[in-house]
Amino acid sequence: MNTRNNHDIYNVFSRRRFLAGTAAAGASVMIGHYAPAAEATPGKPNSVFGGVTIGINTYSYRGGSINTAEETLKALIEDGLSACELKDGPLRAYGVYPAAVKKGELVGPKPTDEQLAKTRAGMLAKAVELRKMYNDAGVTIHIHKCPFGPSEDDINFNFDLAKALGCKAITTERNDTLAKKLAPYAEKHKIYVAFHNHTNNYPQIDKLDPLLEAGEFIMFNFDIGHYVAGTKGKSPIPVIEKYHDRIISLHLKDRTADGGNLPWGQGTTPIKEVLQLIKKEKWPIFGDIELEYKIPAGSTSVAEVAKCVAYCREALA
Repeated sequence: MNTRNNHDIYNVFSRRRFLAGTAAAGASVMIGHYAPAAEATPGKPNSVFGGVTIGINTYSYRGGSINTAEETLKALIEDGLSACELKDGPLRAYGVYPAAVKKGELVGPKPTDEQLAKTRAGMLAKAVELRKMYNDAGVTIHIHKCPFGPSEDDINFNFDLAKALGCKAITTERNDTLAKKLAPYAEKHKIYVAFHNHTNNYPQIDKLDPLLEAGEFIMFNFDIGHYVAGTKGKSPIPVIEKYHDRIISLHLKDRTADGGNLPWGQGTTPIKEVLQLIKKEKWPIFGDIELEYKIPAGSTSVAEVAKCVAYCREALA
């Protein structure tokens, strides 16, 4: 018996059982180029301000009572958000992706190809169901962030999952070797893979960043707060101006040159100026809130996200 690898779909499926069903016919909502969500239906959440789609990385709701897809949707509606980058937690809880495994958990027998295909079909059917639940409530899932498994089938499944959810892209952490591996799959599926930066691996601006040489469907998920902290205070605006056609989304947070992570408006990250630039140039870049500062005593993640939404609305008025 071996310990399970969370990224190996064969191993994960060997123990977890999910609803099986017919293969999903979910199609990508991409039309030509990636584009922000349309204006929301009256009576439903609308976070398109000045033509700029403001969403959220649902990681922002971590650490409390918001864990399932249904709880996450309730929080999104409460915050008036009509778009999101959906993390793997709510997807796992809904049965769309294998449940997370604790270190040391043992693996059962390897499933047959037929069993694996049936399980995957069931998971994609659940993804279509989840997408409908979100869309009916006025929320689009423009990105998902589930880890890529090692095999060809694992990778193809992650792209099929993106299509079933209606995503434009899949995000993952920056890894130039992985970009080269995923580029042909992204091209085949016509789904972007957007690589997220931290403070030590942000986009280069003195030359074309080598990550982008992997293929035209390899993009940036540009974290402007991490850029400010990693560069000791440089503005992220030149990066956006250089790579605006290779950026799917921004992670919005207010950091400082010395690494601080503060409530919006108290740090030195030019969130307002960045949003106004995107509005002015009409670039199809999602602005996704990522709540990372310490939640004040007596407050909640939902309440703090609402403040960030209001900040974006005012910046784009």
